[in-house]
Amino acid sequence: MANGKRKKISPRWINIIKGLAVYVLVGLAALIFFVNLSGGSTPSNEVPISQVVNDVKDNKVDKLTVEENKVTAKLKDGGKEVVAHKEPSESVYQTLKDADVDPKSVTIEVKDTSLSQAWVGILGTVLPIALMVGFFFLIFRQAREAGQGIFSFGQSRAKVFSKDAPQIKFADVAGVEEAKKELEEVVDFLKSPQKYKEIGARTPKGVLLVGPPGTGKTLLSRAVAGEAGVPFFSIAGSEFMEMLVGVGAARVRDMFAQAKKGAPAIIFIDEIESIGRARGFGGMSGGHDEREQTLNQILVEMDGFAPNEQVVVIGATNRPDLLDPALIRPGRFDRTVVLGLPDLEERKAIIELHMKGKPFTDDVDIERIARRTVGFSGADLANMLNESAILAAREGKKAIEPKDLEEAATKVKLGPQRKRMQTEADRKLAAYHEAGHAIVGHMLPQIDPVHRITIVARGMSGGHTMFPPTEDRSNERKSRLLEQIATALGGRAAEDMVFKDLSTGAASDLEVATHIAREMVTEYGMSDLGPINIKSQAMFGLWSRMPEEGGSISESMMTKVDTEVKNILDAANKQAIEILKKNKVKLDKVAKALLEKETLDTDEFEKLIGKKKT
Repeated sequence: MANGKRKKISPRWINIIKGLAVYVLVGLAALIFFVNLSGGSTPSNEVPISQVVNDVKDNKVDKLTVEENKVTAKLKDGGKEVVAHKEPSESVYQTLKDADVDPKSVTIEVKDTSLSQAWVGILGTVLPIALMVGFFFLIFRQAREAGQGIFSFGQSRAKVFSKDAPQIKFADVAGVEEAKKELEEVVDFLKSPQKYKEIGARTPKGVLLVGPPGTGKTLLSRAVAGEAGVPFFSIAGSEFMEMLVGVGAARVRDMFAQAKKGAPAIIFIDEIESIGRARGFGGMSGGHDEREQTLNQILVEMDGFAPNEQVVVIGATNRPDLLDPALIRPGRFDRTVVLGLPDLEERKAIIELHMKGKPFTDDVDIERIARRTVGFSGADLANMLNESAILAAREGKKAIEPKDLEEAATKVKLGPQRKRMQTEADRKLAAYHEAGHAIVGHMLPQIDPVHRITIVARGMSGGHTMFPPTEDRSNERKSRLLEQIATALGGRAAEDMVFKDLSTGAASDLEVATHIAREMVTEYGMSDLGPINIKSQAMFGLWSRMPEEGGSISESMMTKVDTEVKNILDAANKQAIEILKKNKVKLDKVAKALLEKETLDTDEFEKLIGKKKT
């Protein structure tokens, strides 16, 4: 020992010792079992007692050893021993006398084994039971230490992040400035609850973070815990559910009990819609299923907080429309914070944050990258920068170049390149298809400029034409939506015009065009049906209105909707064909260039057909 301190045994050695102990116990139990099992078998040297008596009479026995009912005779011929068993009520002396044999003619040794036999019997009965009890005790103890004991179903599965662990701060989260301002009040309350109590302010019970996937809901909630310096309990909504009835509600109680002990604290429930769905629409199992019991327990726990308990619940979801109204009413989730896709300035901030620690060449322009990535979430941007670093490292570069970022951005949205064998006819078809998209979009004034055209396959597509937005838009106009439909149908129109035939490659384009047209008719009132919203959904194979609207759509209205959608698509297809007929020479130029280079960027495309007119 040094400095009076004992050296601690490492957990690895403790586990090894426990494992060896289990194996030893199992081995001993098996040994005793087999010994007892073999105890009843007949030894190969056992003979009848009458033969032993005859051998004594014939002076063949040197010595007799008596142990309880067993008689062991040591023969004079080679010292061989035979074993016989006598009746318990008779002594060996009497047996010899009855056979007219003088007991003094042979040496007889009597051993008293009653005590030892008693101990052997006791150990043979008790020890196997004790070993099995010890074995199962060790198994249950290890399972309990691992949190998987037979009685641990009702324990919370929440991961606890202590305030002493490395924390994420608001400075580590970029692109959600408005959301951070909303949550600063929660942080301030957890840090200084007294000033709110003095003025009579009520404890905020919960904050609901709503937004598309990848917008930073989980990261922002951890930043709140890091800024407040309080314990952070994180759990996914699905982790409450279990096969056993009542487990979800028990876990909710256990989690809130833990949080109250560590108050002030934050409970974060990710994907809360998995347990917070509106009651009564959860299926055919009625209103008393396991999920609803869990939801009911959450409602009770949130609404039962005393003002001084200082436990705030943060929920995250990308489907707020599914949540039960009782969960999102004031007094439970008091405020809703919406996290949308980042705008231009927010994308620049996110890109700068994730560029830290990565080398870039001098010609990398953050402004250009931010404008190129309209529609990217924060997770998409982080993934793009990581993919660009991987690509640069794979090619042995010392710094990331703009073309690495361009390839990474395309890969994030469309998937990696697929180098596959294509016939010349397939390449020509793909070239005219993509050229058709590009020409129609270039000639329509409200479509964004062509950024890239390629016939290199990515993901499920055989090629693609990119029109990334040049600005962030919060609304779309009818005229621009109609131009988007025409652009989507441009590839199919080019195939029909050039080859007098159609391919399956236009399937995804038709899906996009039909989706836009149907939304124009059913949601936006942009058709001859007038200002009406009849957005419908399929329930149990039937078309019906949203549940809150009530009623169902009539057959005649469904027919009118289909007719309006068809009219919009026919008009857009006609417009695309007319544009391509007027610009057949330009279409051939672009297709020929694609067959030669496979990929064209903005400058190469505009060099062939001129600048876009706006």
